[in-house]
Amino acid sequence: MALCLTYRVNLGLSLRKTKQALKDIHNISISHQSIANYCKTAAICVKPFTDNYDYNVGKVLTADETYIKIRGVKGYIWFIMDAAKRSIIGYRISDNRGVGPCILSMRMAFKHFKEKLPGHFKFIADGYSAYPLAAQQFFREFGENFKFNVTQVIGLTNDDEVSAKYRPYKQMIERLNRTYKASYRPTNGFDNIDGANYDLALWVTYYNFLRPHKHNNYRVLNHVEMLDNADNMPGKWQLIIFLGQQQIKQLQQKNCS
Repeated sequence: MALCLTYRVNLGLSLRKTKQALKDIHNISISHQSIANYCKTAAICVKPFTDNYDYNVGKVLTADETYIKIRGVKGYIWFIMDAAKRSIIGYRISDNRGVGPCILSMRMAFKHFKEKLPGHFKFIADGYSAYPLAAQQFFREFGENFKFNVTQVIGLTNDDEVSAKYRPYKQMIERLNRTYKASYRPTNGFDNIDGANYDLALWVTYYNFLRPHKHNNYRVLNHVEMLDNADNMPGKWQLIIFLGQQQIKQLQQKNCS
């Protein structure tokens, strides 16, 4: 399973190319459907760890949405990033570009703030109307503790003072979109929305904990001490799966109590 994840997620190979690599390099015969099943199982394990990790989020978040193909039909992916550490703290795949999926991705991001937003909080997005509407919903539901305004960077040129000041944050999230699209392109689209969600959960885990980043001196964004015990990438995937299983147990115990 860890070898499959390394080839499929880290190296961005398609399922069939992963199958070929395992056969040619390791003499392991396995079908591409089995690889897909491994990835689905691993995603279920690692997602609780990735979603509940303490990212020590800063005061500035930046958000954007882009499109993908699901059975040839346009779907949408939402990303929310901590501008300071550049960790992905909110993500969502949806079949529409409405306010609902926007709110759900923002809920995922805001849960890292526990009780209220920090002082001088900034939420930076493009000119799409879903973000201000979602902000109104948070204020209506949670009151002053989650009251904020959306700073909107409009267009491609700096025609106003706000866009000129905050465009670097918008460019940051757009680079994230391009990075994801590069890994998504070999799939030629997904068969269903569940497959797209499993793939995204694995990729976000890789991006936040395993991928070296140039702006961070080619180190990972979030250092997990346990991963230092692994000598190679398959070993790191095995440890993240273990950490995810431990997180699932903690959540189960919390819910039971």
